Amino acid sequence: MLFTLAAASLIRHRARTVLAILGVSVSAAMLLDMVMLSSGMRVSFGSLLTSQGYQLRLAPKGTLPFDTEATIKDGDAMVSQLLARPEVVAVSPVFGGQLYILTAHGVIASSALGVIPAVEADYELSSGRQPATANEMVANDALLAATGASLGDTVHVGSGFDSQLRTLTGERTLRIVGRARFIYMAREQKGAALPIETLRAMQGRDADGRVSLAMVRLVPGQDIESERAALERLFPRVTVISIAEALKQVDERRSYFTQLAVILGAVSLVVGFLLVTTLVTVSVNERIGEIAVMRAIGVHRWRIVAQIVLEASAMMLVASPVGLVLGLVTARYLNSILANFPGMPERIDFFYFQPSAAWTSLGLLALSGVLAGIYPSWRSASLPIAITLRQEAVG
Repeated sequence: MLFTLAAASLIRHRARTVLAILGVSVSAAMLLDMVMLSSGMRVSFGSLLTSQGYQLRLAPKGTLPFDTEATIKDGDAMVSQLLARPEVVAVSPVFGGQLYILTAHGVIASSALGVIPAVEADYELSSGRQPATANEMVANDALLAATGASLGDTVHVGSGFDSQLRTLTGERTLRIVGRARFIYMAREQKGAALPIETLRAMQGRDADGRVSLAMVRLVPGQDIESERAALERLFPRVTVISIAEALKQVDERRSYFTQLAVILGAVSLVVGFLLVTTLVTVSVNERIGEIAVMRAIGVHRWRIVAQIVLEASAMMLVASPVGLVLGLVTARYLNSILANFPGMPERIDFFYFQPSAAWTSLGLLALSGVLAGIYPSWRSASLPIAITLRQEAVG
């Protein structure tokens, strides 16, 4: 009976109901987007860190990986010690540097990673193969487009460039054998990867044995935090970062986005609440006489309140699926804009959809729908019956 009366009341004012649903849908879309934004970057970065199966990262003391140009001096010795531990399955050392590629149109600068191809965890091959000899490399689309090279071509490169003499230092001729997508590089960043010993040799004797970062994969079931603490004691000049610690540092750096998401999400929820409250209040004021008659014939006050609250909740619940679709479309568009942020890894998603985000948004909207109907319905159901009927008759 309550559902029938609530549906009849909403259908009786079709235009008002449709406009209310559209307005709430927009608020629902913004609320969903803000819930996705508040946790999306963290979840996306977490999945990025775990995608290659390495749980620990060792970087120079006091820095995040590649935050500075600092390196670990005795990197090779450290890698050997790590591999000797029974808790460790694999170690992937990385040495960072620059490549300067000589082309017909000038010199192209690129970021370069020296890796051990068999255990690398910094890129995914989209075509071609891993470097098998010292003079082979893989490159990303941005670098291939800038140089005009393709798989199988050879390029003349150097680890440095003297702008006055316009000559390369640490020169090599490398063959491009693979097209790669670098996990932690920005979309527009030019990148290449080559064997670590090749890049070190190009840098000179000062680079011997050095690494910028080492990633560690542990035996399945191993306690990550206890191993992290053990490695920090073993290597006091190195910062050992677990995925949990990396996410904590990401949380500190993304606080701006979290605060923005909370504020805009709260605003969208309040706007939706006020919109439904206003429409319910207008509807109730138009039906005060009807409500007084229902009270006079013995309808309990709580049934009247329940009917009006049901109407408000129905508008919220009908608007939620529409808002969900609109929110996903909007999130995809906004994500494409934010993905072009300078220095942002290509695979980071600001708006990361999770079922929990949709359920959180739906729950908040349903709660606001209930709250939006309680005050106007209780107020109208509490008016004196005789006085209300006389005023309505005179009016």
